[in-house]
Amino acid sequence: MGAGVRRSSSFLFSVLAVLLVVPRYDGPERLPMIRDRPHVTASAYVPAGGWPARIGALAPVGGVTLSSSDPAFGGFSALALRDGRAHLLSDGGNVVTLAIRGGRVSDPRGHVLHQGPGVGWDRRDRDSESLTLDPATGRTWVGYETHNQIWRYAPGYGSAERRSAPAAMRGWVRNLGAESLVRLRDGTFLTLAERKPNRRTRHGILFTGDPTVPGTHSIRFLFQPPDRYDPSDAAELPNGDIVVLTRRFQYPFRFTAKLVQVRRADIRRNATVSGTVIATLAPPVLGENAEGLAITQERGVTTVWIVTDNDGMALRPTYLLKLRWPDADKLRARP
Repeated sequence: MGAGVRRSSSFLFSVLAVLLVVPRYDGPERLPMIRDRPHVTASAYVPAGGWPARIGALAPVGGVTLSSSDPAFGGFSALALRDGRAHLLSDGGNVVTLAIRGGRVSDPRGHVLHQGPGVGWDRRDRDSESLTLDPATGRTWVGYETHNQIWRYAPGYGSAERRSAPAAMRGWVRNLGAESLVRLRDGTFLTLAERKPNRRTRHGILFTGDPTVPGTHSIRFLFQPPDRYDPSDAAELPNGDIVVLTRRFQYPFRFTAKLVQVRRADIRRNATVSGTVIATLAPPVLGENAEGLAITQERGVTTVWIVTDNDGMALRPTYLLKLRWPDADKLRARP
């Protein structure tokens, strides 16, 4: 046997030995992790035919298409704003924070939720669908849809501080769970399930405090969305009412969305609440999957922000829209 043949045989034997010792990964495809400094760009988004003057009760301010070459960018299921920065949570355990100034993306940062309910890094382990934050401390709470759990993270998403699997959520259908999560100004928390099989209503819970802290009580209720629409996020208005973002898939491949205003006073134990549709987003204005909602105040004007989920498909866009509520005086706190 020649020296070259012996070397080849030795190399092949070494490779086989490694394969026998190292277990083969045969689970679901591993989700990508966002870079610390992803390159993100923004381009102006104007729907075909231009922006209408009004969309229901809202007046469009504008929108951008967000793009990045990072394979973990996109799939955004939740949105929060703090100190002029948008926090975009993907359904794969990644968070992108950024600001947009002069139509350009400023200082984009990537954060990975290394701690979560699963032990691996596939969709079942990192199905992060909802996000809310405390603007005073920067703490964040994330709802994991598959596991029906809520986790609290330290500012900057570096570590998990607390976690819970609320008893009131244990009967929720896996993968159709905590799609919406919002921390209200009075310190209570509200969450909505995406679906409830064969029923027009959706599970809802109002937590009397931080849902990850033992002793916090749960007030169960039902939310009735518009026909064939599913809740995807929620946010609080200045008067304490709740706006629920709902969306619906329509054949062949387009989405429509409705924003529903729910009176805070109507959310009571065992109540069924519906609310009033304040705006409908449909083609040509928007035909993408509206998943994230945030509401801010800018110089006394109520501003509504919406981000879309491209479902991890690079060829589909990610839109960030900004609209204002011209009748802000009607949103003052009710007695």
